[in-house]
Amino acid sequence: MAQQSSEYLKQSSQLGNLARPQVAILDFGSQYSHLIARRVRELHVYCELYSCLVTAEELGKHELTAVILSGGPNSVYEEGAPHVAPGVWKIIEERKVPVLGICYGMQELAHVFGGKVAPGQKREYGKASVSRVPGCNSPLFSGLPEEFIMWMSHGDKLHKVPTGFKAVAGTSNADFVAIENISSQIWGLQFHPEVTHSPLGKDVLKNFVVSIAKAKQDWVMTDYANEFIEEVQSKVGPTGHVIGAVSGGVDSTVAAVLMTKAIGDRFHAVLVDNGCLRKDEAVNVLKRMKDDCKVNLRCVDAKDRFLGLLKGVTDPEKKRKIIGGTFIDIFQEEATKIVAESGQCDFLLQGTLYPDVIESISYKGPSATIKTHHNVGGLPASMKLKLIEPLRELFKDEVRELGIALGIDETSVWRHPFPGPGLAIRILGEVTPERVAILQQADAIVIEELYKSGHYRMIGQAFVVLLPVKSVGVMGDGRTYENVACVRCVETTDYMTADFYHLPYEVMGNMSSRVINEVRGINRLCYDISSKPPATIEWE
Repeated sequence: MAQQSSEYLKQSSQLGNLARPQVAILDFGSQYSHLIARRVRELHVYCELYSCLVTAEELGKHELTAVILSGGPNSVYEEGAPHVAPGVWKIIEERKVPVLGICYGMQELAHVFGGKVAPGQKREYGKASVSRVPGCNSPLFSGLPEEFIMWMSHGDKLHKVPTGFKAVAGTSNADFVAIENISSQIWGLQFHPEVTHSPLGKDVLKNFVVSIAKAKQDWVMTDYANEFIEEVQSKVGPTGHVIGAVSGGVDSTVAAVLMTKAIGDRFHAVLVDNGCLRKDEAVNVLKRMKDDCKVNLRCVDAKDRFLGLLKGVTDPEKKRKIIGGTFIDIFQEEATKIVAESGQCDFLLQGTLYPDVIESISYKGPSATIKTHHNVGGLPASMKLKLIEPLRELFKDEVRELGIALGIDETSVWRHPFPGPGLAIRILGEVTPERVAILQQADAIVIEELYKSGHYRMIGQAFVVLLPVKSVGVMGDGRTYENVACVRCVETTDYMTADFYHLPYEVMGNMSSRVINEVRGINRLCYDISSKPPATIEWE
């Protein structure tokens, strides 16, 4: 990708606040690692996620409150399995940092401290009843009953407790599903407390993070905003200027408002209308951001330019490349104008979120580059812009919390995500002005019905897809042969997995009736009931 070249602006892949105390989560490749981070953040405790192969030099730069070892797909005893560096264990011992190993993380404890891990006679996947050892008063289980349900996902299990540890809980399939070494402040769990299928899992994590590790619950978005504003004012200085693209989505809106509060009109926001936005989106974004949020925003009407380049193109990847490349060209043109007007512009605002950072540093993740398909990636290095990324420490729910703290209206804060290429990848086949107009109308009706019925906030993402298919219909006394559209509504918290939303038939019926009657060009409306995986959320 373009951003990997030295000719393009580089993106950093680590966070920079070394002074902030943190819980360090070492990722062994588990699909649940990001959930551990989310659960710790929900306790208002700051944490960061690292590869399990992080060096002692890197980890040692930070003030560590606790260390959590995640699960992972490997067997700890196999050749080539990942292990924590000896230097990291030395830091943990010298600083007396409490440790919690989860699933593979517990097996790593056994590997390091002389336990025995081997395949179990039966694998254990799903809910399991965990029983505390009689007389157990482990601080990890403080306030929990003698038996409780937790989520298991393992084939290997602990056959021998490590030296200095004792068992504190088991199941019918495994005697050692929780172990502890009080003197060393190390605990291990075979189950996953971070998943929603473990009802009391949050209590276990709170016991470890807050009660045992004594982590301060001071991760508050209002404080974060004030801290960022001071940092930017210092970094940009009294005369510096910053440019940034906005889309009207929650991420760019929050970032733009935050930057405006920091440096006022010296932040220059650019909205590019590529002709594939939602119905009346450009007008609404201008009102919301320029009039209501006082952001210094300019809108570039580039509809004809984009739609002209998309004419005859049906391949989704080609659509993305055309839109992405043209967007960069237009943004660079506007940036050049801004530099000419202001005399200088040294910084670029980018809406990187923490999941992007996680993707770049996770074990067996991509090399240290952040994905850029929703950001302004690939800008030429000749522009000599330095990146400012105010949201790169935050998850999506924290961005929303920050938006509320900044006084942004709830409708803007709770908007569903919208893809960078816009409706172009929700129009399967060729993108034409006529098909864009049809989809804009249908999409607006569906979103309106979700608001009216009270379902919008319960849905992670909702949209309409215009299919390259026509069907026969009857309207009045006449036969029609028009387009088929499909509604997609999903439930998700992290967008990595998603289930289709169980929308009531009455709401579906209202959507269908309105779309077919009000949108000329659609005579059939379907509802997508596939989950991710195996399907993706978007169709292209």
